[in-house]
Amino acid sequence: MDVHDKLDELSALVEGARAMPMSASCVVNRAQVLDLLDEARSMLPSSLATADDVLAGRDEILAAAEVEGQRIIAAAREEARRLVGEHEIFLAAEAEAEEVRAAADAEAERMRRETDDYVDAKLANFEVALHKTLTAVQKGRDKIRGRHAYDELGDQVEPPLPG
Repeated sequence: MDVHDKLDELSALVEGARAMPMSASCVVNRAQVLDLLDEARSMLPSSLATADDVLAGRDEILAAAEVEGQRIIAAAREEARRLVGEHEIFLAAEAEAEEVRAAADAEAERMRRETDDYVDAKLANFEVALHKTLTAVQKGRDKIRGRHAYDELGDQVEPPLPG
């Protein structure tokens, strides 16, 4: 027999009970009804008692779950704010690094131009000095050639006659 059979037996007992005149009430054997209820109760699984305890404490469980849920949501929001902040810091650092890189490139280009200008000026001065030196060398050589030409002419010309 299971709980349903005991409940059916209890229902049959109430239905077959003697009715009270002019009333919806009936007369049942109290001991018999209590025995059937005890038997039905003993057949109920213990998990129903646990379920009753859970149902009794459900408001507390729901409140605790609500608090835990709010805590989890708050932690998730804080983590999201932290991640967004880190991302913004990263973006700012990346932008600053790009600015530093651009400034360094510009400074390197400026220094390259200045160096080229300096070297060009020094080479121009060196060119002028070399030109002057070449001119002096050329004049010296011309002078030497002129002397040789004079010496050669002197051998061919007769000395003037006295007279």
